[in-house]
Amino acid sequence: MTAATQILDTAPTEPGAYQGISDTVYHADRGSLSSTGARQLLHPSCPAIFRWEQDNPPTSTATFDFGHAAHMMVLGAGAPIIEVQAPDWRTKAAKEKREATHLAGMIPLLTHEVHQVHAMAAAIRQHPIASALLSTGGTPEESLYHRDPATGVMLRARPDWQIKIGNRYLIVDYKTSASAQPQAFGQKAFDYGYHSQDAWYVDAVTALGIDDNPAFVFIVQEKTAPYLVSVVELDPEAVALGRRQNRRAINTYAECLATDTWPAWDQTIYPISLPKWAYNQEESE
Repeated sequence: MTAATQILDTAPTEPGAYQGISDTVYHADRGSLSSTGARQLLHPSCPAIFRWEQDNPPTSTATFDFGHAAHMMVLGAGAPIIEVQAPDWRTKAAKEKREATHLAGMIPLLTHEVHQVHAMAAAIRQHPIASALLSTGGTPEESLYHRDPATGVMLRARPDWQIKIGNRYLIVDYKTSASAQPQAFGQKAFDYGYHSQDAWYVDAVTALGIDDNPAFVFIVQEKTAPYLVSVVELDPEAVALGRRQNRRAINTYAECLATDTWPAWDQTIYPISLPKWAYNQEESE
């Protein structure tokens, strides 16, 4: 990579590609804007929600822990997994072990969940494309910091995996899902703003001079046996939409930062209607 690589235990203040930044430091960084933060600034969210969540970071949940553990097992990077030998989290002992594990910066998983993430990683290795993308030689969870030239705002991205195969530079993002059916992913990508994430990460790689035309692909895996896997790539129209939304989010963030004003929705009375199906239901009765 052409961008400088350093190991830091604090959030960077200069552009570059950094390894070794902990999850806690990266996600707590208030001096830069992430893809997740950018999506929180736009409808159906708003700047007020973005700022509130910065001031009130969410506590870890079992779903959050499982997702991180799956990433760690598949990518080989991230906080260590600690097995809690219990069937669920209802007992006092299990809860205390989970809390202590979190305080130590590690990921608590129940025994059956440990078996599950191992099985998921094994299924990834059996998929010819996914296993090739995650082969040796890639870079996991590198933190990319760069300044938006239009506003001067520092932006950050943390691709799950970066690898060069032949002449092609690839950014790989690993998602766990209820369904890995490729056509179903388009709706999920829209719902969660993955098209914006795609453009955000590609622009970070190009801004740092790492590669001038990287591809971005998603490895999607189901969380239940047989842990099916698909590899998908959004079309150019979807990525272009995401890039336009990112531009609005960055501009909004810069304006809010400059004025220290984090508005909710417009202070007005909104005319609204019922969903169309409500009227269709009446006609069918």
